Amino acid sequence: MASSSCNISPPIIPIFVFFLLVSSSFCPVRSSETGSLHAKNQTFRPEVELQKLKTIRELLNKINKPPIKSIQAILYCFAPLISPDGDIIDCVLLHHQPAFDHPRLKGQKPLDPPERPSGVNPNGMGGEDFQLWSMSGESCPEGTIPIRRTSEEDMLRASSVRRFGRKRPRRRVRRDSTSNGHEHAVGYVSGDQYYGAKASINVWTPRVSNQYEFSLSQMWVISGSFGDDLNTIEAGWQVSPELYGDNYPRFFTYWTTDAYQATGCYNLLCSGFVQTNNRIAIGAAISPTSSYNGGQFDISLLIWKDPKHGNWWLEFGSGVLVGYWPSFLFTHLRDHASMVQFGGEVVNSRAGGFHTSTEMGSGHFAGQGFGKASYFRNLQVVDWDNNLIPLSNLRVLADHPNCYDIQGGINRVWGNYFYYGGPGRNVKCP
Repeated sequence: MASSSCNISPPIIPIFVFFLLVSSSFCPVRSSETGSLHAKNQTFRPEVELQKLKTIRELLNKINKPPIKSIQAILYCFAPLISPDGDIIDCVLLHHQPAFDHPRLKGQKPLDPPERPSGVNPNGMGGEDFQLWSMSGESCPEGTIPIRRTSEEDMLRASSVRRFGRKRPRRRVRRDSTSNGHEHAVGYVSGDQYYGAKASINVWTPRVSNQYEFSLSQMWVISGSFGDDLNTIEAGWQVSPELYGDNYPRFFTYWTTDAYQATGCYNLLCSGFVQTNNRIAIGAAISPTSSYNGGQFDISLLIWKDPKHGNWWLEFGSGVLVGYWPSFLFTHLRDHASMVQFGGEVVNSRAGGFHTSTEMGSGHFAGQGFGKASYFRNLQVVDWDNNLIPLSNLRVLADHPNCYDIQGGINRVWGNYFYYGGPGRNVKCP
C-alpha cells in the first residue's frame, strides 16, 4: 500500500512539450469556463457586470500577495496520475501571507514548532512531494510559503462572489440528518474532551456531477452545539469544480466559529490559518491517487492543540508541519473539542429532481472492501496529556445508506478503521 511518504513522479519527456501544449484542448481537464454564470439567456447588464468585476479585482488584490517567485507546471495529459493541474503557485514571504492581515497577527511572525503528541515519530518520512505542482522540480525558497494563485476565472465560477472561499451556511446542522443537501458517511467519537485527531485518508478522484456540488473526505475537530456557535477545524481532500475549476482531488483546510455563516474559509483565502511549510501548497492537486483494483494511496493528517500556546497545528505525514490555526480565532475550541469526526461529505443538489450521481470516496460501497471502497485507517485522538490514543467508542453513521454507506472495524495493523462511500444515484437511491 502506498502511504503519505510515497513519491511517484514519472519523468516528463521534453520533446513532447510543444505538441502537448498545442493539443491541450484534448486534455480531460474541466475548462474554467465550464458552467459559466454568463448563460446565453441571461440579460447582460453592463453596470452590474462592471461592479462585479471591480469587486472581484479588489478581492484578488487582497487574496493574492506579491510573490518573490512564481511556479507554473507545464500542461500535459499522457497519464491521469501525473497531469499537472496548470495552477500558478506563488512563493510569498511568510509574514506577507493572508493570515497576517488579521489585526491580532499584524507585525508578528509565525510561531516555532510545538511539542508533538507522544506516539508521533518526528523522524519518519515526510512525503512532501505528493502534489502535482512539485513535480516541476521547482520549489519555494526558505522564508516563503507556496500559495495557489486565485484567478478572476475562479471567482466568476463562484455562485456568490461575496462568499467566495466559504462553505454555504447551514442552519441547524445535525449529524443524524441531511442538512441543505449535504450528505455524510462518517465515523465519530463524542462525550469526552479531545485535543486533536489523526488518521490516514485514502485518496480517490470521485466524479462530481455538476459545478456546484463537491465530494470530500476529511477530519472534523468540533466544539460547540450544532447551531450558530459551531466551531470546526477541518482538513482532508476534496473535488470541487466550483472552487478550483477542475476535477482533481486537492488537499484542503477549513475553519469556522459560527456554523459557516460569516467566519472562516477554505485554505488561505482569508486571514486565519498560518502556514509555516515552504513545500506544501494548500489547495493544490494531489498525486498519485488510488485506482479500482489497483494501487492504493493515502495521506496521513494530524491536528492537535499545542499544550503551551493553545493553537491548533496541522501535520502531514510524519513530522511535516503545515501550519496552525491561532486559538484566538475560536470560542469553544479555545479550550478543547467535544467531538471528532472522520469521513465523507457530498452536496446533493437534486438537479432534475433526482438524487445526485456525485460519488463519495471511490464511488463504491463500503462492502466492496480494500482496493475498491475508500477507507480511513489508524484513527486516533489526542488526550488532555498530549498523548495519541486509540478510539474506544467509534460510532458510524450514513445519512442515506442506499446512496453512500459506511462499515467500521478494528485490527492489529489498521487499528480503528472504516470503509465508506458510494455512487449516489442508483436503483435504491432515486
